[in-house]
This record gives sequence, structure tokens and C-alpha cells, in this order.
Amino acid sequence: MKKSKIVGLGHYVPEKVVKNSDLEKIMDTNNEWIVERTGIEERRWFDPEKDTVSNMATRATHVALERAGLDVKEIDFIVFATITPDYFFPGSGVLLQRELGLQGIGALDIRNACSGFIYALSIADQFIKTGMYKTILVVGAEIQSSALDKSTEGRSSSVIFADGAGAAILQATDEDKGVLSTHLHADGDYAEELYVKDPGSSRKVRLSKELLDGKSFNLTMNGNAVFKHAVVRFSEVINEALSQNGHTPEDIDLLIPHQANLRISSFVQKQFNLPDNKVFNNIMKFGNTTAASIPIAMSEAWEQGKIKEGDLICLAAFGSGFTWASALIRW
Repeated sequence: MKKSKIVGLGHYVPEKVVKNSDLEKIMDTNNEWIVERTGIEERRWFDPEKDTVSNMATRATHVALERAGLDVKEIDFIVFATITPDYFFPGSGVLLQRELGLQGIGALDIRNACSGFIYALSIADQFIKTGMYKTILVVGAEIQSSALDKSTEGRSSSVIFADGAGAAILQATDEDKGVLSTHLHADGDYAEELYVKDPGSSRKVRLSKELLDGKSFNLTMNGNAVFKHAVVRFSEVINEALSQNGHTPEDIDLLIPHQANLRISSFVQKQFNLPDNKVFNNIMKFGNTTAASIPIAMSEAWEQGKIKEGDLICLAAFGSGFTWASALIRW
């Protein structure tokens, strides 16, 4: 059976840098409070005149293709992870396909929020292992800033979320490396602990003055519940990946967690007794970009020489749904 190997990584973030000092001007918050609670010092928010979810994904894809030494026409299939598509429908996968000039190939959209990229990676991995496709583009891209309540009332979430895109290209390989396993979980009992309620279809009308005047279009998050569940599920799903492949935490060369909150990442790091050089975090400068966070982090880690041939890389995520997931990769 073939294995799937990541042969190229790329990312794109909007040019607009929003520092904590910028948020102090529009809500009752301060740099110390934000850094202490989240670890975030700045983030990127999109330019409505320039950035879309699909064109950010396109930019990230072109970087990944260049690094892989591949032509765009070699892509057989697209898996696009986002909860902030450009349109209510169709999904952004076909928009990315159009921008890349790949009309005719399949494009699959998935909506698994913060775990979305690992879910997408798992789908691509299965398609390659079964021989259905040879080269698959996996993308995570989000524009969260337009759904945030940027008032003092909404500060607990609006200081966290940000925009960006990351891409990975998977190819079939006969080598004894690549994606070793993926592990996917969910528990819908907690769906409303982190969600955006509207626009939902189960209404008498999808849009109304009452809805527009309310707060149901803004992101709602129970931060305490998310934190308590995240630290447990992160540990479980990382251990699951290690156990299935006969490894221990000491074997990990680099853990790349979803960039949800630096306190969560630090807690997980301590649980596994991993030194700083074995955990990659960039939430400090990019915030939480949901499905884009892991591919952006992977791309940056590769750029910085922190992912090397033969390394054992562990990806792990937890987020809305609740969903959580992990992947173990031999680079």
C-alpha cells in the first residue's frame, strides 16, 4: 500500500498587523491582560479590498508548489478546510480550484473548525493510500475577524481570533515515511460552547431585522469549558497516535499543536515533558487562525529548519464541535 508524504508547505497571512495596543483603542483591554491569558502579542486581520479565503489559499498553494518543485496541473484533488467560506454556498474549494486553473478535478470542503486541517489531512491520506489519487492539495484558510464582536463585551474572543491560510501538498510514496496515522474524534454535546449561531438555515427566514440587531452573527465562546476539555483531549489524542505507532513522547522531534491559546500549548508541553525546542508555537504573532493554524505553523517550522528529514512530527488539535484530532508523521 502507498503512503502519503508531505512534499510542499506554504502559507499566507494578510499584511494588516493588529497589535494588542491597537485593540486597546477600541475596547477595554490591555496588552498585559491579553498576553497573560492567551500569549498573543499581535495578529493579522484581512483587508476586505484584497483578501478572500480562496485567494489567500491560492497564495499559500503557490508557495507550497514552488517548494515541492511541482506544476499546479499535477494536483489531482483538493481538500479545503474552513468554517468561514467566501459564500454560504458553494464552498471555497471550487473557488480555489478556479483560481488555480484546475477545472474538472474534485474539490471537497470540510467544516471541522480548529481540527479541520488534520481532518482534511486524514481524508487526503486515505485517498492516497487507496490509490484513488496521487497528488492532493490540503488547505486550511480562515477569515475570522469579520465575525468578531470588537467591543468590550466581545473582547474575550475578539483578541484571540485572526486570519490566514496554509497549504500542504501530499503525494503517494513507496518510501517508509510520510503520514503514519491520523486519529479523529468529536463530541457534539458541547457544540454551543464555541460557535457562531447565524446565519443558520433552521429559521423561518435566514436573515431578519431581529437577527441583524442581535449578537448571533458573532463568535460565542465559553473559554473555561474550552480550556478544560482541550487539555484533556490534547493529551489523549497525542497518546493515541504515539501508542498506535509504538512510540513514546521522548521520540517526538517536534509537536505542532493547533494555535488556540499559548496556555493550552504550555500545559500540554508540561504534560509530555517536552523541551521548548520540541514544541512549535507562533500564536504570539498570528493569533488563532482556526483551520489555518497548523499548516501555517508547519510552514514556518519548515522555513526555520525545525522540520528535518527523518523527524517524527506530531500534529494535534482541539476546537469547536467539540472536535479533536492528531496525526503522526515521519518526515
